[in-house]
Amino acid sequence: MNTEAPSLTVPSTISDVERDTGVAKETLRVWERRYDFPQPLRDPFGERVYPTEQVVKLRLVKRLIDLGFRPGKVIQYSPEELQALAEKVADSGKARARTQHPELQVYLDLCKSHQMDALRRKLSQALLVMGLKSFVIDLVTPLTVLVGDAWASGRFAVFEEHLFAESLQMVMRSAIFSVPQANASHNGAPRPRILLTTLPQERHGLGLLMAEALFAAEGAHAISLGIQTPVPDIADAASSLGADIVALSLSASMNPRQALDGLKELRARLPDSVEIWAGGSCSALRKRPPAFIRVYHLPEIAGGIADWRQRVRGQV
Repeated sequence: MNTEAPSLTVPSTISDVERDTGVAKETLRVWERRYDFPQPLRDPFGERVYPTEQVVKLRLVKRLIDLGFRPGKVIQYSPEELQALAEKVADSGKARARTQHPELQVYLDLCKSHQMDALRRKLSQALLVMGLKSFVIDLVTPLTVLVGDAWASGRFAVFEEHLFAESLQMVMRSAIFSVPQANASHNGAPRPRILLTTLPQERHGLGLLMAEALFAAEGAHAISLGIQTPVPDIADAASSLGADIVALSLSASMNPRQALDGLKELRARLPDSVEIWAGGSCSALRKRPPAFIRVYHLPEIAGGIADWRQRVRGQV
């Protein structure tokens, strides 16, 4: 009888690495060709598999890329050098958080000490005082940036970032449900039906929820499909639900080429009358976004809804 413990260093498949590090499969292959890293092995079927030490290094590289470093600058560093650089950035991130948003440090401390009930109570209290719109724009937006910095620099473990996201989602979902729903209009204004989701390659949903909260606060009828919806299904849902707008969240981890391809396919599948809105920190939205989409940052959503209502009135 074999009593040996199972190996903890089984090489990871390319799908495993994509899920674990947030680096897309296509990007891994490009780096392999361009930078000679990673250097995957091959399984008996000829498929790429990645040793544990390469996955660890890729995770560190991804952290630094999320903090603004270019792949070509950091990918040749050793894991020890990458860790030292991440720690240096972490120290500057702590100083920046204390300087720019000292009032938010308490939320980070509660999450880091795993006091999740206290964190949810603190968030709920802030929501009651600030109101939904100000809560999302003035507190949640900078707080999520700080949490993302904390994860990218190694101060937050992955599970701690997940704990924060789950707690915030619970508070925000409850707030969205509590927003009074008008039967047909918002203070007599047209009420858009907005379908919210992400493209199949986008796994981050917090930005989507923040947008949903702001849409609800503006009197829109917001319908969320959650994340990673295939493009044909987005189009089918928009048709079946009578959507006026399809709103997509595209985070910095989204591959720009995949984002552009997905947006083009979606535009081709939707009627011209259905607008496509997009937001997030994906570089595809910063560098000449397609003319057929409207790009809005979270604070601009109220103005976007107002402009949509003016366009609808002009068509009557």
